[in-house]
Amino acid sequence: MRSASTEQPGSERPVRHTSPTKVARPTPLTAVSRVPWADMQDSTGSAAAIPLLLNGIAWGDARTARIALEDLRKRICQYGFVTEQATAATVPFLWELAQLPHITCRVRIIQLLKAIADARQWESTAAAYPKLLNRRENPVVWERAARQAVRARRGDLNRLLAEPDTEIARATTELARALAD
Repeated sequence: MRSASTEQPGSERPVRHTSPTKVARPTPLTAVSRVPWADMQDSTGSAAAIPLLLNGIAWGDARTARIALEDLRKRICQYGFVTEQATAATVPFLWELAQLPHITCRVRIIQLLKAIADARQWESTAAAYPKLLNRRENPVVWERAARQAVRARRGDLNRLLAEPDTEIARATTELARALAD
């Protein structure tokens, strides 16, 4: 099984689509196809469905986006645990979506990034049960990789903090505090 890629999306030139208001906007998730999702695991097994969920968030109406994000959260960070190796590979796409004004669940995406940044449950468990670190699939490594993926994009915080939406600014402030540790 290959380890999760934390390649930053957006290294390709973004395709621009014209919205019904005739305002061009970038096409999100152009790099999602470069991640070997089928070779990774999420909490349900194969992470092959993650691109579909990300697209549901990016292109769905408010209800579809919310449901897709809830399902994604269960797959990558449930009950404060980074559940599998796919979490780190998903983080750059969450950052990308959080910055797009047409995304309807941006606050929840930022809150999910904070939950991932705060996740230390596997490290705590390993401190009490060191044999956990001897397993072939090491959840402490997944947790650290996911946290590092969130930290790698902390330069995007200023852009989100400047948002006029107070809920987005509040959620971003909480994420910034988590990343300041």
